[in-house]
Amino acid sequence: MRKGVMRPGHVQIRVMDIEEAVVHYRDRLGLIEVNRDSQNRAYFKGWTEIDAFSVVLRQADEPGMDFMGFKVTDSDTLASLKRELSEYGCKVETIPAGELDGCGERVRFDSPTGHYFELFAEKEQPGKWGVTENNPEAWPEDLKGMRPTRFDHCLLYGDDIDGTAELLQQVLGFQLAEQVVDKDNDLRVAAFLTASMKAHDVAFVRHPEKGKFHHASFYLESWNDVLRAADLISMHDIPLDIGPTRHGLTHGQTIYFFDPSGNRNEVFAGGDYTYPDHPVVTWDADKLGKAIFYHDRQLNEAFLGVVT
Repeated sequence: MRKGVMRPGHVQIRVMDIEEAVVHYRDRLGLIEVNRDSQNRAYFKGWTEIDAFSVVLRQADEPGMDFMGFKVTDSDTLASLKRELSEYGCKVETIPAGELDGCGERVRFDSPTGHYFELFAEKEQPGKWGVTENNPEAWPEDLKGMRPTRFDHCLLYGDDIDGTAELLQQVLGFQLAEQVVDKDNDLRVAAFLTASMKAHDVAFVRHPEKGKFHHASFYLESWNDVLRAADLISMHDIPLDIGPTRHGLTHGQTIYFFDPSGNRNEVFAGGDYTYPDHPVVTWDADKLGKAIFYHDRQLNEAFLGVVT
């Protein structure tokens, strides 16, 4: 049952060198840099996003993800979900409005996998970048890099993925869209969850360490754009992880690469959709190669093991 969580709102990523990272995310990946705050955090968005920002970079001693935020429908929903999260047993913290520039009050909570998530109801909405709301053109002419339209999802690694999936489903109304199951050991290896109609808004893979970040993903318009991203990766000697290829899981067309701090990025196009009445799609663990890399049908150990 959907409970007022609309979509991913933002992710804050730790980087080792903020200026080097800005060049990567702005000029290579092609997000629009919209702000620097008093903490020297850099703010970005995809050009179709109406909110003020969706990606925040923070300089730190090690890479990884600080938190992922989801937007809820209104302030009453935010207050209700805050209460439910506390009753469920989460450690809940209220972050005051303005701690992230342009964002209202945020409710931050922990999870069984060690990741921190946030909910918020209000964020400044300057609208899509480079096009108007009245008689808009098809796209802005001065986009850079891979030209992503939006921040789409995160894949996170941790130990108790069943616990986090249960939390997101029971308290926040997420739907389990797809999973990988080891039937021999009665063990869920991966879970893909959505709060919308997308294939997934957040996903988890079982991993012995808590709180690990596998990748942040950004949506492109077409397979040709994925191939163009591959060209840019080669032009600028960006470390390539895998692709271009297709997933079996979600069926998205994809390529993976790394930012200068070692955080993995994905750009992808296509992919499935999920309605509330759709059954859960299940992949067997012995088909994991095909599930992840549909064409090669082979696992890439770096893809599975390298996290920040």
